[in-house]
Amino acid sequence: MQASDSFNIHLPDVETIEQGKEFLILEQDGCKEKIEFHDYDKIYEVPGLYEHLFYERYKCNSPEVVCGLLKKHIEQDNQGNEQLVALDVGAGNGMVGEQLVDLGAKTIVGIDIIDEAADAVQRDRPGIYDAYHVADLTDMPSDVKHSLKKIDFNCMTVVAALGFGDIPPDAFASGFNLVDEQGWVAFNIKEDFICEADQSGFCKLIGHLEQDGVLKICERLRYRHRFCQDGTPLYYYAVVGRKQMDISEQMLAEIAVEA
Repeated sequence: MQASDSFNIHLPDVETIEQGKEFLILEQDGCKEKIEFHDYDKIYEVPGLYEHLFYERYKCNSPEVVCGLLKKHIEQDNQGNEQLVALDVGAGNGMVGEQLVDLGAKTIVGIDIIDEAADAVQRDRPGIYDAYHVADLTDMPSDVKHSLKKIDFNCMTVVAALGFGDIPPDAFASGFNLVDEQGWVAFNIKEDFICEADQSGFCKLIGHLEQDGVLKICERLRYRHRFCQDGTPLYYYAVVGRKQMDISEQMLAEIAVEA
């Protein structure tokens, strides 16, 4: 059992379990509740639970790895981090935003699909983002779309949110298309989702981005994202590239047919 000042969690002793099926039992105020690891709304509601679970217990280091790779390539291009205007897609409770602040970004805007993420940022990391929107990138309210289009983004980050249905390819494309040409794109994705057996669409999307000259990939880095609940390491790829052009509707349609 793991504990904090406000909650206890019970973690199952399992020999094998798939990522996406991991769970915990939350004990709080005399009640117990089973919560799956992708029930982010429930996890964000409990102060400190997300950090305790993923970063302390299972040693997630993706924000540092992805943003560190981004920093490396910005500096290699002799560009100043202070000019970075970043859109953090799937921003969650601000772990990546915090890294972007440390990187020296000029402006950081977060977007996530759940209210609980925005509430967690306001509670735990106020001031990290210059603006934070709760919206579906595939069906943005007109005011959110107008607000985002007014900003000249030269960077997009998407960390630990691709391939499980949290951010589908068309949502990724919507964020990508808000970034100026030659802007930086930094994301990570589980290695299983960029192999031929992938059914999420991201294998096809990444292939098209590179082959069709939409994204010039600077580096792919395989690394341990975190440990699974059964103790096995989960390997992801961190990818950093420069946007060359928008993702077209035709490309998305082709990907949907191929998937």
